[in-house]
Amino acid sequence: MLGWLHDRMPRSLLGRAALILLLPVAILQLAVSVAFVDRYYDDVTRQMTRSLVLELRYLSDAVARAPDPPAARAAARAIGRPLALDVALPDPAPRADRRRPWDLAGRAMAATLRRDGPGLLALDLETPRRVALWLATPHGDMRVSFARSRVAASNPHQLLVWTVGLGLLVTGVSLLFLRNQVRPLRALAAAAAAYGRGRVLPYRPSGASEVRAAGTAFLDMRARIERQAQARTTMLAGVSHDLRTPLTRMRLALSLMEGEDAAALLRDVADMERMVDAFLLFARDDARDGAEEAREAADLALLARQVADSDPLGRVELRVLSDLPPLTVAATALRRAIQNLVDNALAHGTRAVVTLSAGDRAVRVTVEDDGPGIPPDRREEALRPFVRLDAGRNQDRPGVGLGLAIVADVARGHGGSLRLGESALGGLRADLVLAR
Repeated sequence: MLGWLHDRMPRSLLGRAALILLLPVAILQLAVSVAFVDRYYDDVTRQMTRSLVLELRYLSDAVARAPDPPAARAAARAIGRPLALDVALPDPAPRADRRRPWDLAGRAMAATLRRDGPGLLALDLETPRRVALWLATPHGDMRVSFARSRVAASNPHQLLVWTVGLGLLVTGVSLLFLRNQVRPLRALAAAAAAYGRGRVLPYRPSGASEVRAAGTAFLDMRARIERQAQARTTMLAGVSHDLRTPLTRMRLALSLMEGEDAAALLRDVADMERMVDAFLLFARDDARDGAEEAREAADLALLARQVADSDPLGRVELRVLSDLPPLTVAATALRRAIQNLVDNALAHGTRAVVTLSAGDRAVRVTVEDDGPGIPPDRREEALRPFVRLDAGRNQDRPGVGLGLAIVADVARGHGGSLRLGESALGGLRADLVLAR
């Protein structure tokens, strides 16, 4: 039962707040309505009907004392006129009562007349504003009709209408107020979600004091993260740039030398230059992310085809499993991410298979290789910058551990993620998931 209710509860804050507001109002209106119906349609109607029963007994006794039918009719008219009772004698009674099923007041009225009325034969309550009943007398059946307002209050539905109307009015005003209170939360959630995807949306705290406090804390956190990222980028770019000058001098000096030692040192200098280039590339990517690289609609299959065709040995196989929708992405960053995955696969295996597929909410780029793979307990570590898993991957090719970290940053910037697993080819499987 609890699971059934949980599955049908509103998911949004506005929906839950509205439920919290509407449920007590509905219960209150139901309780008031039940109490009103019980009190108004039952007790009050019975009291008014009992008062009428006294007049009917007086009329019935006077008719019964008359010596003949003409005298009985004269007595009935004489008594009925001042009591606002229309009397017809004789008037044959119908065989059964006539009453509408939803007439609650008529039900209480009929029960009281049956119990206390003087020789009641039949009752007609189908006429909206009149009541007719037949009494047994020595001179024949006597019909007595009177205004319904004598035994039931007029317009008894007005209280219910006012209750429902005022409830709807209060609910509408409350929903408008709740909507205004939820709007700042939605703005905060949108700003936080956009920042998680690498975009900075303009945001100003508003709403209740608690929401303003949360918004201010978010802005402080965002500013602190941006300062730290800028400081890291500046430091990395500065150090990498400063290293290029001494490396250039070392290359020139070693080029003038001869021998195997000089050749080995030249290879080391070349490896160091590749590392410096990787540091500078990582720093430029950070700076571009902070400046919000312009995004445009791009064909993911075309980007992947360009990466596959860039391998001169034809070791990259491209598979497109479904129609891919156009994506609004940073095309240069996304192409570099796919290129990094393919380069990583070819660096540690003999072939790479790139598979593109689309779902309802995301597009997936899967790159598989037939290399040694990465142990499950070290896959999370492999996504960190400057981490090299020498024990699990091939060490013959130099690197600085930035390839997968750059791909993970690009995925996060597009509202997705990078997931590592085991390939059907026996090596590493890398899933680049992008939000649609």
